Amino acid sequence: MGQHVQQKSPLCVDLDGTLIKTDLLWESLLALLKQSPFSIFQLPFWLLKGKAAFKHEIARRVTLDASTLPYDQALVEFLANERRSGRELVLATASHESFARAVAAHLELFGERVFGSGASTNLKGARKVALLVERYGVRRFAYAGNSTADLPVWAEADEAIVVNASAGLVRRAQALTPVSRVFSKSVNWPKQVAKALRVHQWAKNVLVFIPVVASHQITNRTLLLQATIAFLSFSLSASAVYIINDCLDLASDRRHPRKKDRPFASGNLSIPFGLLLAAGCLVGGIGLAFALPSSFLLVLAGYLVLTTGYSFYLKQFVLLDVIVLAQLYTVRVYGGGAATGVAPSHWLLTFSLFLFLSLALVKRFTELRLTSQSAGKELHGRGYWVTDLEHVSSIGTASGLIAVLVLALYISSKEVLLLYTHAEVLWLVCPVMLYWISRIWMLAYRNCMDDDPVVFAVKDSKSYLMAAIIGAILFFAK
Repeated sequence: MGQHVQQKSPLCVDLDGTLIKTDLLWESLLALLKQSPFSIFQLPFWLLKGKAAFKHEIARRVTLDASTLPYDQALVEFLANERRSGRELVLATASHESFARAVAAHLELFGERVFGSGASTNLKGARKVALLVERYGVRRFAYAGNSTADLPVWAEADEAIVVNASAGLVRRAQALTPVSRVFSKSVNWPKQVAKALRVHQWAKNVLVFIPVVASHQITNRTLLLQATIAFLSFSLSASAVYIINDCLDLASDRRHPRKKDRPFASGNLSIPFGLLLAAGCLVGGIGLAFALPSSFLLVLAGYLVLTTGYSFYLKQFVLLDVIVLAQLYTVRVYGGGAATGVAPSHWLLTFSLFLFLSLALVKRFTELRLTSQSAGKELHGRGYWVTDLEHVSSIGTASGLIAVLVLALYISSKEVLLLYTHAEVLWLVCPVMLYWISRIWMLAYRNCMDDDPVVFAVKDSKSYLMAAIIGAILFFAK
């Protein structure tokens, strides 16, 4: 006689936070605001109709790419094995049904057994329990979830699978039904938060010290303190913008070979946490600005307007995006002047504009080279084609050389004689700058450059050597 093998009960799987390491309501909401910012004024009216209607209105207007979502790969592999063994798999989620079906179609694990929220039903908690009990019966199904909202479902299930949850939630699930599997992820929170804040990018804000250094007032403690406050204000404000930009760019970042590992694109940090972190940084940055002259607050406001416009709209335009990036660098120099009362010269601002335009184009060039190597034809969300590589590099190298030309003209000007006793020594700065800029572009051509050349320079020993040489030249020229 053949041995009877007991058939496992259907395994119902939650989507948000379980099968994927993100929440599709937040994802779709941000996608909607990116494509139609003024929709924010409609959101309260949709919400007044109820959570189900709110999700439905957003889903009507937004399409999400299921292939790029951050899936929990360990769980997906487990489900694939269960499917191969003949177990029935069911996707049961509070996300809108259209998104759930897109995920099911991509994974090819659930077939037509997909349940999600609709125009009048928010499939969460008690409603999800009622649906699953009606379809399969009490203690006749297993359930995989991740949050306290799943406890009522586990109470009626014959088996629980707990995904990416705290030890406390695992114990609460065990008190309701046997827990057969626990999937957990190890996230280094301090490291992920630092990556979200892009602390390494704060190096860019050292530019606020340039007006003080250029005016030979580096020993003035009052000015140094004001510049330091400006540095922190810009850093916190910039971090807030970085986070918002990352949350808005989830779809593009997930298609990028490197950016897909960013905290929000990878799902290592949640979108609500990111928005709260951004709000805290913004409040801190603006609060510090009130300790400085009102002119600095105006510069910071202009910076925030410009960078927000870049995040929402301007970065889609070819070449305009890099000009805006160059302006954002130059605004930092101007902000340092506003904070300390030391106005940067027109020479300095012009030099900064061309230098940072060159560096912004290095960034785009590097991204395009990476895209071309992965058989892509265009830089998603940026409007550049891989065929633009030569044009981008020619403009970028020309901008870098023009920056050195501006520096040479400044050395020849009367203003220099008022600041330096041995002004002729300053000519040695030009070949150093020519070497550094040319090397940056050569490394970009050799695929040895990070996405951001400023970040590369912070890690590059030769860049520090060039900075030390320039510092020595300035010292002897004085």
